[in-house]
Amino acid sequence: MTSVVQELKRLPDTSNADLRINCLCDASHFFYLCGQSFSSLEPANDAVELARKADHKPLLRKAITLLGMAFADTGNVSRAIECYDEALSLARALRDTEAECAVWVNLGVALLYAAQYHDAIACMEHVISVAGKNPAFLRFRGVAFSNIALCCLHLEDFSRGLKAAEICVNESAEPHSSAELVSRVLKENYYTRLLLEVNSIERAGERCAIARRYAAKSKSARADIAASIAEGLYEVHAGRADVGISRLTSTLERARLLRSMLRDTLVALVKAYEIVGQPERALLYLREMMESLRQTQQENALKHVKLHLEQLGEELSGEVPISIRLQRQEAALQGKVAQQELFRSRIEMLERLAVTAELRDDSTGEHSYRVGKLAALLAHEYGCDEDTCYMVELAARLHDIGKIGVPDAILLKPDKLNDAERQIMCTHATVGAELLSKSNIPHMQMAEEIARHHHEWWDGTGYPVKLSGSAIPLVARITALADVFDALTHKRPYKVAWPIDSALDEISRLKGVQFDPQLTDFFMVLVGRLRQDHIDIDSFLGQAAHGSPFLQARTRIWNTLHKSLDGDSGGSNSRLDMQR
Repeated sequence: MTSVVQELKRLPDTSNADLRINCLCDASHFFYLCGQSFSSLEPANDAVELARKADHKPLLRKAITLLGMAFADTGNVSRAIECYDEALSLARALRDTEAECAVWVNLGVALLYAAQYHDAIACMEHVISVAGKNPAFLRFRGVAFSNIALCCLHLEDFSRGLKAAEICVNESAEPHSSAELVSRVLKENYYTRLLLEVNSIERAGERCAIARRYAAKSKSARADIAASIAEGLYEVHAGRADVGISRLTSTLERARLLRSMLRDTLVALVKAYEIVGQPERALLYLREMMESLRQTQQENALKHVKLHLEQLGEELSGEVPISIRLQRQEAALQGKVAQQELFRSRIEMLERLAVTAELRDDSTGEHSYRVGKLAALLAHEYGCDEDTCYMVELAARLHDIGKIGVPDAILLKPDKLNDAERQIMCTHATVGAELLSKSNIPHMQMAEEIARHHHEWWDGTGYPVKLSGSAIPLVARITALADVFDALTHKRPYKVAWPIDSALDEISRLKGVQFDPQLTDFFMVLVGRLRQDHIDIDSFLGQAAHGSPFLQARTRIWNTLHKSLDGDSGGSNSRLDMQR
């Protein structure tokens, strides 16, 4: 298949465009189904470019949807959402309801991957609304209800999840193909786990038996593992803990070979050991899950950064090289702008990843941008030159990129973290610094220092290495103030937004304890001036976010959902927070 893709690339211009686009789409889908999602990116991207040149809108919609699927499956949710935004526009322009449903489903799945469960549910509800009772779109209803059930399982909204799972199973036809059998086993897995959460043990056992029967027919390792997870949890809930844990442990060995099922298996083992009152064993598997997540996320992130830099390299060596234009700018502007813009373009992918990681507990996507701007203003207040302030703004945006390696259950927990969870949460500083250090982008030292040390405290009681006083890098001390202020004044899953005065009182109280005393004084003056000069400080600090193609695409999607929900509910009780 790789050879086919390379041969197709050699054909000239738009000759046989339709056939070539379909072949490239088939190749991309082949790699996707085989679990080689990075390999699926190239043919999908080639298909998109060829469809644009040929001005073939239906095939462009198909190709760009596949490209979005490949991006989502490789952890690049921001690029996936941009693809789906364009695909939705094309589907609506073509008045292709089936294509529109397909795109909304894939968008919802991408958001589910990113742990943005409420937004994923809104997408799936929109699919159900668009599909209606039309028999031609029945399959989309089933997929939508199945994904709502899974989202509700993560959100612990068990009543709503059960309703969705029941509708999904009741409307599902008897599966025949391998793909249909695997899909049905996964649906039964979600249904079983939801039933167990409400202590409906007997019904859960019935669903387990159905899952096992379909898994045997499918001859799929993924379906077999999904059925075994359901069975193991059922045995534990039914009082046969030894049998259930033994089944889950043996399933884990198989899941380590099929990485796509590893996380679900580890989650089940954590749950099982919590049920039987062995928290130390639960913690052991939770740590393995986190390490697996960290490795996968870091590998994916670095691959995307490499691809981005390679693409940037191709642009730099084009017919009218950017390097020449930058050199001219450099000469005209004394060498400053060119270097800044080059650095900005190089870190674009990292910035996207940082914003996506933050979206799990900051629904606006603007936290990183606000922190960057506020840190740059504080650096200027302190006396740093303009070039340094510019670099601080870009580097500070990446301060929490390490959160890509923190499990959803910890990052989204509404209650206070226990000691073990807090230790895992603290690792995001070193995970982020390690990721930035491996990115092979010049001038990343400042961003690495910020990511690693922005949770150090002036008195030496912070983390990860308990630096104190001026041993903490200046840029990390600056970013710490900006980060805490923004976190305090905005809503999070675990807290309400504080008034600005309350946040400043708290920062003042921690002067000389958590924060650099001199920088704290500068910060108080800065915020006071911002309040005088700007009616809406958030809007001013988050201005750069409005230029993000990712957040622009996200806004267009939410506006479409908002209109749909208003139409369904008479304009009230929208399930989607339109600040998202």
